[in-house]
Amino acid sequence: MNTFNKVNYKIGVDVSKKKLDIAIDEDTVITIENTESAFQGLLKNLLYPLEEVHFVMEATGGYERKFARYLLSKSVSVSIVNAKRVRDYAKAMGKLAKNDTIDAKVIRAFANAIELVRLEEKSDKDYELEGLVKRQQQLIKLQTIEKQHLETASEKIVIRSINTVIKLLEKQIVSTEKMIVTLMENTEDHQKRKKLLLGVQGIGERTASTLLIQLPELGKLNNKQISALLGVAPFCNDSGPRKGKKQIWGGRKVVRSSFYMPMLNAIQYNPVIKAFYKRLLARGKIRKVAVIACMRKLLTIINSMLRNNTEWNPKYGI
Repeated sequence: MNTFNKVNYKIGVDVSKKKLDIAIDEDTVITIENTESAFQGLLKNLLYPLEEVHFVMEATGGYERKFARYLLSKSVSVSIVNAKRVRDYAKAMGKLAKNDTIDAKVIRAFANAIELVRLEEKSDKDYELEGLVKRQQQLIKLQTIEKQHLETASEKIVIRSINTVIKLLEKQIVSTEKMIVTLMENTEDHQKRKKLLLGVQGIGERTASTLLIQLPELGKLNNKQISALLGVAPFCNDSGPRKGKKQIWGGRKVVRSSFYMPMLNAIQYNPVIKAFYKRLLARGKIRKVAVIACMRKLLTIINSMLRNNTEWNPKYGI
């Protein structure tokens, strides 16, 4: 699979709910509606061959999905990039002004400056799975908020109301998880990959589903690329003689967050990760840094497992 797509023409797209501002080149920015009929007209009138263009847009909470999905259905290259990385790039280039036209141009310039990860076309079932996993995460977040409310509530009538909502959310979470499991069991590729992940101590049903659906590049990129994609790769912060602390940033925050709690479990019960964690602490690493390093180690191990179609092996830690 050619994940990193080398093409001649990068096109930057600033996405909003109702419209798209599209930087075709350095001087040309056009605006179209965020509708399928407008997408059709855009591709029809585009001067460049479709096989030689690569559309790039920021993650905007979901408004970008319609256009990205349409492009993939037409076999047109498309990437979705981290919005913070684009803004950091703009600041570094001295582009402090901000509007939709400028944003589209900045996204195009950013796309030309980095190596892009090309999205892959998905089946309807894959989109359903992605939607269900996102909905499950929303329900879990709501449940956490209600539990926090419960801690400070003192009136019985309020406590009863909160408990009712918590129980309802729990039912919805369980129901959503069952639908996810059923859909994955009906997909042979998901079944095989999920079975490999569940063989890793610390990886449960929910984490395995989230990783496979929200990080489909697992097993298809090298270890450095997958670490950067999740946002657990350390980046240098040096300047001249000053050696700053390496930091992680960017990546897929939702997936990284869902991977964090299972990692705490793996540190306790997975012998490979537990030993690695202890070695890091013995070398003076602070706990948070050690946990992130463990996340990166386990991620690269399961990335290799899925790439080579091999089961978990405790000797990975030696």
